[in-house]
Amino acid sequence: MASAVAWSWRNALHGAVLGVPAGIAMLADPVDGFTTGLTLAVGVLPAAGLGVAATRPQRARGLVIGAIAAAAIFVGSVIGRMPALAVCVIFVLCVAVALLAANRSRRLATPVLVLGLPLIGVGLSFASIGEGAGAALLILAGTVYAFLVSLLWPARESAVRPVAPPATRGAMLVYGIQIGIAGALAAACGFALGVDHPGWACVAALMVSRPAHAALVSRGWGRALSVLIGAVLALAVAALSPPPAVFAVILVVVLTAATGTAGSRWYVFPLFSTVIVLSLLMGPEGEAPAHWFLERLGMTLLGIALALAAAAVVPRVAARLRRS
Repeated sequence: MASAVAWSWRNALHGAVLGVPAGIAMLADPVDGFTTGLTLAVGVLPAAGLGVAATRPQRARGLVIGAIAAAAIFVGSVIGRMPALAVCVIFVLCVAVALLAANRSRRLATPVLVLGLPLIGVGLSFASIGEGAGAALLILAGTVYAFLVSLLWPARESAVRPVAPPATRGAMLVYGIQIGIAGALAAACGFALGVDHPGWACVAALMVSRPAHAALVSRGWGRALSVLIGAVLALAVAALSPPPAVFAVILVVVLTAATGTAGSRWYVFPLFSTVIVLSLLMGPEGEAPAHWFLERLGMTLLGIALALAAAAVVPRVAARLRRS
């Protein structure tokens, strides 16, 4: 079993290299470098969460993960223009992808289920389809860069992990309905509340959801605490307003820590992604830092609560329907 908070120097060095373009951008342009650097850091976040795989074919699969992330964000930006459609599409996709994941031959269904569906919520927050397309291209560029950098590390023997048998279609149908309700309600609440990022609650609900209730509870606590700590750190950085050189170092350190702890059993990655995302929003222009702190934390807690509520209700209703 992995350590609660694992550390890999191999992954950490990879994360430091991933942060180099962002750090250079901050140092090279004292005017726009802040935004450019943080934007580049966002682009490598999906790759940072994966670390360096043992074999090169496994590293190449990271390109597929990046493509899924980019496509999901773009889809979210498209359907986000029509809130009612977005809520319906999220529910239908959750059910459909969960059913596909029950088939062992559907290898793409699992990463779509655990990463693609939540990142649709990220796309809901973009103001236009053009912004969503730009973010998708940024993710793709960051993924390709991370893959090319990973080739500098020598391949090594990969540990053989036991493959769990696929769940039954009936169980995955119930799970799909469960996460579909949680994700759709979270998106609906985001739109109804008129927050700046209506997809944040949806992201949280779908990121923490897992078929095993214990895993859902663990990820729920982990994401809540990670987002809280990350938001506090982002507030502290915004209050200190460090010079570009110091901020560049902070950014590289954050990406290094995010990748170095990629193998942790605890759900710590949201801490680092929250620092980067909120630092971008807490820039010199825009809303006050406290606004973004409260919105990020509030929407995260709302999404987790909806995920827990759906997990408590939907399986019980399904069991009663089967008995009757």
